[in-house]
Amino acid sequence: MELDLDMKVIAAYVLGLIILYVIGYALYKLFHKPLRWVGILLFNGCIGGLLLFMANLMGDLFHFHLAINPITAVTAGFLGVPGIVLMIFLKNIL
Repeated sequence: MELDLDMKVIAAYVLGLIILYVIGYALYKLFHKPLRWVGILLFNGCIGGLLLFMANLMGDLFHFHLAINPITAVTAGFLGVPGIVLMIFLKNIL
């Protein structure tokens, strides 16, 4: 079995690998930060949902309930405990 590779074929393979590397690196740079923010937002939303659940457990003592949905979970996750206080305040006013 003889390998008869021409320099043009080798150069084409090397050029193709370089192009794939450049495209991959550009896509990584393009999507890395937005996907990172989406991951952080999802994580904070889950933490916010847990905080809302705990607030609802304590709110049962006072017959108080906050809805757990994506908007309230992200608000609680993004703002933390002040976000939950804000939602309790808004629910009492509105």
